[in-house]
Amino acid sequence: MDMVVKLHPLHGLWALTNRELAKWYKVPVILIISLIQPIVWLAFFGKSMNFATMFTSGLNIPGLNIPKQVIDEIASEILKANFGTTDYFSFLAVGMLSFITLFTSLQSGMSIVWDRRLGVLSKLLTTPVPRGNIVMAKVLNSVIRSLVQATIVLVIAILLGMKLNPGLTPLDIVGAYVALTLMSMGFASIFVTLALRSTSWESQMAIMNLLNMPLMFASNSFYPVKSMPWWLKPVAYVNPLTYVNDINRQLLLGVTGLNLLMDFAYLITFAVIFSLIGIVLSWRYLSET
Repeated sequence: MDMVVKLHPLHGLWALTNRELAKWYKVPVILIISLIQPIVWLAFFGKSMNFATMFTSGLNIPGLNIPKQVIDEIASEILKANFGTTDYFSFLAVGMLSFITLFTSLQSGMSIVWDRRLGVLSKLLTTPVPRGNIVMAKVLNSVIRSLVQATIVLVIAILLGMKLNPGLTPLDIVGAYVALTLMSMGFASIFVTLALRSTSWESQMAIMNLLNMPLMFASNSFYPVKSMPWWLKPVAYVNPLTYVNDINRQLLLGVTGLNLLMDFAYLITFAVIFSLIGIVLSWRYLSET
């Protein structure tokens, strides 16, 4: 009997998580639509922004007759000095992994708003499931969806020409997914927490649209932090996306970046703090529902 009591909260958590996932995998069109934007970024923006060709064209000055090999070496050194890699498409592809993870996580609060409006939340509150499990089920749903979508984007990026680190190991792949998981947990917890007292999905959409692009462009998703203006650099170093991208570029592409341990420490702190805030506030606000 004691064992059953101990396992019950975990069982309730998975039951609620599976309920959330069912809304997603039973309607595949939602998955397809969510993947369109990052794939468009990869296929059009990533491939059109051929910095190597730009640099070689600029160095190919008529009359100087600089050997093509020398021009290619100079262009490669410029790219590597700025982006850490000679292939901007691979640099951008890593940013798209965090993009799809962020986008999915920001939508996590919508579910709890609809549950409240449809009366599902009131029914859940009459069950013995712990209040914190209701919040964490939304968060876990967001994490699982994010990782599945990030995997699809990664496969498409590889098919389009993403150059992975030749020394890539299974541990590197695990590390990259851990980083994405921590970021998703943190952002999903924030938005679920914001939705605990909300009855309007419009307000959730407004906040999501307000934060989506600024978070992406105030990070190293599209360009390195060192190329940003001085006033934007502090924002980038607070932004969790910067640390996710840094980890994934080091592990997946083999580029040099910040201290990996510090990156993971920042993301762990981010995920733990906001997950705990979501659980604590659920005890208070859901009890008043």
